[in-house]
Amino acid sequence: MKKILSLLLFVFTISLFGQNYKTHKVLKGETIESIAKQYLVTPFDIYALNPDIKSRLKPDTIIIIPDSKVKNEPQKEESRDLIGYKSHKVKRKETLYSISKKYNVSIEEIKKANRFLYSENLKKGDKLRIPKFKTVIYKKTFRNTVKKYVVQPKEGKWRIAYKFGITVDELEALNPNMKDVLQPGDELNVPNIANNEEKVIEEAFNYYEVLPQEGFYRLKIKTGLTQEELEELNPGLKEMGLKAGMVLKLPAKLNAEAELTEVETTALYSRLSNFKTKKIALMLPYRLNRVDTDSVSETKEMIKNSRLMSVVLDFHAGVLIAMDSAKQLGISTDLKVLDTQYQISKTRELLEENSFEDYDAVIGPMNADCFDRVATTLRRDGVPVIAAMTKPKEIYSNVFQTIPDDKLLQQAMIDFIKADSLKRQVVIISDLSKSTRSEMLKSEFPTAKLIYSRKNSKTGKDGFYINPTDLENVFPKGRSIVFLETESNALASSVISLLNGLNNENEQIVLVTLDKNSAFEGKNIDNYHLSNLNFHYPSVNKNFEDQSNSYFVKTYRKLYGVSPSKYASRGFDVTLDLLLRLASGKDLYEASADDIETEYIENKFRYKKAMFSGYVNEALYIVRYQDLRIVEVD
Repeated sequence: MKKILSLLLFVFTISLFGQNYKTHKVLKGETIESIAKQYLVTPFDIYALNPDIKSRLKPDTIIIIPDSKVKNEPQKEESRDLIGYKSHKVKRKETLYSISKKYNVSIEEIKKANRFLYSENLKKGDKLRIPKFKTVIYKKTFRNTVKKYVVQPKEGKWRIAYKFGITVDELEALNPNMKDVLQPGDELNVPNIANNEEKVIEEAFNYYEVLPQEGFYRLKIKTGLTQEELEELNPGLKEMGLKAGMVLKLPAKLNAEAELTEVETTALYSRLSNFKTKKIALMLPYRLNRVDTDSVSETKEMIKNSRLMSVVLDFHAGVLIAMDSAKQLGISTDLKVLDTQYQISKTRELLEENSFEDYDAVIGPMNADCFDRVATTLRRDGVPVIAAMTKPKEIYSNVFQTIPDDKLLQQAMIDFIKADSLKRQVVIISDLSKSTRSEMLKSEFPTAKLIYSRKNSKTGKDGFYINPTDLENVFPKGRSIVFLETESNALASSVISLLNGLNNENEQIVLVTLDKNSAFEGKNIDNYHLSNLNFHYPSVNKNFEDQSNSYFVKTYRKLYGVSPSKYASRGFDVTLDLLLRLASGKDLYEASADDIETEYIENKFRYKKAMFSGYVNEALYIVRYQDLRIVEVD
């Protein structure tokens, strides 16, 4: 029997090396990822040849490593050898991070040399042993390595990742300096597989990137496809198993990013399970460098006259009350407050001076360029970055955009009007600059009457007015809907006045807009007229008056003697939602499935993960003027 087994092993070994494979004996502490990196192959390659190691990788196990015929030049490798220690006395304001940077060693290397730091915090006067290393550079040749690939037209990261059987994150790891948007001709490192093993992008199919913690059950809900059907469409999936970042091929008739359906508000309070202290960074432009601490009166005057500082401080106040609310539920928070000064240079400095890899989330910054820098820097470690008060320039995979997109707001308003069974007529009134939007509305409501503002007879430019005769015989008996699309206060005030004069029991006019901007505010706009016209519009938030007895509103009034602004409410809502989600799942990604909708004082949140992008809030309100108040429409 032993002779037969030896013969089989001998034949198997010859077969392997005849097909350009090699073996590797697993050492203690090694992982599939570290072994794959050593041989510069993908974990998928190893799993495909060694399906039995998926459950557990044991030391001394012999695994098969794929080899390649392509040989690359020897690569430089570095080895750090410990040669001794030097002493360091901790000074005031020094941190492990600043000391590690000073001596060019890692924080973990300092802790290993000073074991007390694993249980105690660093303090002034501590004497540390700082390890000294000698760096040895040598050349190492890999028999199987990466190869260069030239980006083709229309190719993005996910197409290339799919083509070479790796995840987008693995492609980014192979190319640390890769641009966010690839251009034809860019040269990338990719796994060195044979040309005939590269997957082909078939335009007749859809493609979907697997989300963190997403299993076959969740995919079946999204796509309607069973595990067996997905495995049949994606050869190799059965051996590899699902992995976050994998790109799957789906039938063209399916769309894993279908529109969100209505869901009930989720009570995250009843789902709390992760009570580990949440590490949150708050990066906002406090601009403390401009504050003269020696002059209280000047500081007060600056806060009073600076709208940006007023907004930031209101938001900050909401954050603190949210943390206190979460604490009462058993959720503790380690908050780090950082002043970006509204400058990209200062933001870059903060990123260099602080380590965020173990943070649960970062809120801010407000400036679009600063936010972009933070998001791209922290993306490598998968740290969520929350766009709380502004929309980001790019929605990277770790970005959570809390403000719904304008297109979503507009479509929600259109769908709301379409569902109104009482309407008899739709009228669209628009200034000339909104002609594209008005034509879009006309296509949505083909029988609608479209009226543009008149031109100035002398200049030929938009005069931002309509004549009363333009509205003659326009409104039949019954309910009419009027879309008013403009950013002109003059046009808005005149149209609102004319419509209010025509509004009566027989001809009920309801005024709506896709974009409620400053044109609908100010001394020229009569709020009584807006209430009389039941003015409707889509909104990111609602008025908190209905929750005036809530813990947040009462606490804010007690602390500051006034009612909270919308910025304070947003600070509270965004932060409390973040902490509750973090406490109800492993991380923010797991707790942001599209079937979870939450609502607080003025805002609600339901995130949708975009293909090869981040998370966008798709929860919004339709509100209207009623009895001189703004109320939510059911």
